[in-house]
Amino acid sequence: MSLGDGQSQSNGDSARPDDGGYGGSGQTRTRYHDQGNGGVYGGARRTKSSRGMVTAVGVVVLLIAAIAFANRGGDDSSATGTSSTSGSGSGSANRPDTAATAASGEQPVTKKAAGIPAGFAHDREGVQSAAANYAVSLGSTGMFRKDSRDKIVDALFTTEAAAELKASLDKAYSASLLARLGLDADGNAPEGSTFVSRVTPVGTKTVAYGDTTATVEVWYVGLSGIAGETSTSPVTSSWNTWTYDMRWSGDDWKVVSYTEKDGPTPVPGDDRAAASDEISKAIDEYGGFTYAR
Repeated sequence: MSLGDGQSQSNGDSARPDDGGYGGSGQTRTRYHDQGNGGVYGGARRTKSSRGMVTAVGVVVLLIAAIAFANRGGDDSSATGTSSTSGSGSGSANRPDTAATAASGEQPVTKKAAGIPAGFAHDREGVQSAAANYAVSLGSTGMFRKDSRDKIVDALFTTEAAAELKASLDKAYSASLLARLGLDADGNAPEGSTFVSRVTPVGTKTVAYGDTTATVEVWYVGLSGIAGETSTSPVTSSWNTWTYDMRWSGDDWKVVSYTEKDGPTPVPGDDRAAASDEISKAIDEYGGFTYAR
């Protein structure tokens, strides 16, 4: 799910829509169900014949592990690292170091600019939090309408970057692209259908950090398509990574340029595809988040 074209681009580059439609990954495989069982949205997948055997083996393994645990002897209180002493500092010494991917514990920001979280801390956690929240806005349906797209770009990018980026984004989100996606010239879905474009960050990583500049990667899963009985562009998922070059400007982190790459993409599970009305209902009822690293 890219900013309109599925291609990596940076500040000032011309954006070219991918002929493959929105998302542009070209590598995400969509598994369609038998048309006689509800079309692309409906129908349960066939149960694999080996599932019963896998379940039985799993139960045996769990049973053996439970017996071994119950028969384990010895006084656990003497085990290394399991006891703690009272007094300041001694408890902290026995705690394991926080993993690099663990949450920092910082609270989300409460300020907003153009409806987008703003006012992030001037540190590593702050720039990662900014990048995650910016990814949500840049992957939203608002990017498909010029008025809201301009507001998003002005809020997230530096003044210089925003001025150069708007023209290229106008070309990327052209009327022909919107038509291929099944939208009208204003970015609206047909009556009775729901246009879906949503990004959910899975994680962030600081690639480089300085006092006024930083490079941050955001790994995310994106949903895009039109949920509707007559839709020819059903909602699908894609996994991508955005890389943002950020700058501390105006007491907040702003985007200078960005690139995108496919993946990492997990192996798809054997899940039943939801019906179009289920997707529409979920989009209407399940809200998003303000992210804090």
